[in-house]
Amino acid sequence: MSVRALSFGTVAAAYERFRPGYPAELFDLVVRYAAQPVRSALEIGAGTGKATRLFAERGVAVTATEPDAAMLAELRKHVPATVSTVRAAFEDLRPGRRYDLVFAAAALHWTNPVGRWPRVAGLLRPGGVFASFGGPFQLTDPAVEASVRAARAPFLSSDEIPSPDGTPPEAAMQWPGTELQQSPWFTDVQQHVIERRLAMRAADYVGHLSTLSAYLQLPAAVREQAYGRIEQVLPRTVELRADTIVHLARRTAVD
Repeated sequence: MSVRALSFGTVAAAYERFRPGYPAELFDLVVRYAAQPVRSALEIGAGTGKATRLFAERGVAVTATEPDAAMLAELRKHVPATVSTVRAAFEDLRPGRRYDLVFAAAALHWTNPVGRWPRVAGLLRPGGVFASFGGPFQLTDPAVEASVRAARAPFLSSDEIPSPDGTPPEAAMQWPGTELQQSPWFTDVQQHVIERRLAMRAADYVGHLSTLSAYLQLPAAVREQAYGRIEQVLPRTVELRADTIVHLARRTAVD
């Protein structure tokens, strides 16, 4: 796991405060796709438990795994007592118990691609479901977006994470669906988009930026300068497109 992947613990409280949770429609989509009871689940890279809560509060027995101690400590403050927690990177998990569902919320791109899908399959019972979901925040006003891009330019050319396998953004199937379609361990690969529009105060939007790995890689003084420059060009309230892109796949029935 990269240093960048382990940078979030320094901003665990901000991550909890400024990153939104996941919509109830996501749970409904996963359960409908599963077409059978989802009683147990394992989350890869659970962060502060935003997605863990969605499933645990609806009766799923979730095991939340997270390699960063500070993120895991923050998660434990917010999830139901029924949630089991394990401090471990995905690559360190060993097959044992098998789950009805394995999911990753804005975390799969941090995992090692070597052996990724056999490892996920080893955590799922045959016929079980894998789900990956997340998506960027995008300013809906082109003029505001251009101003932010110009303010950010001296510090970062982009704060987004490119597709891990190079799939262009205009492609019909996005990563990780592209990889899942090629994996013999999975079938019935689907991609869905849950549309969301959010509004937040300018300071909260900058707070959200402070949880992005691109900014966390900057020296502290430079990072604070970037946040200040960006906040100066923002209106009082910003409108955002925060669509959740969901990929679903079913573990093949044969080991």
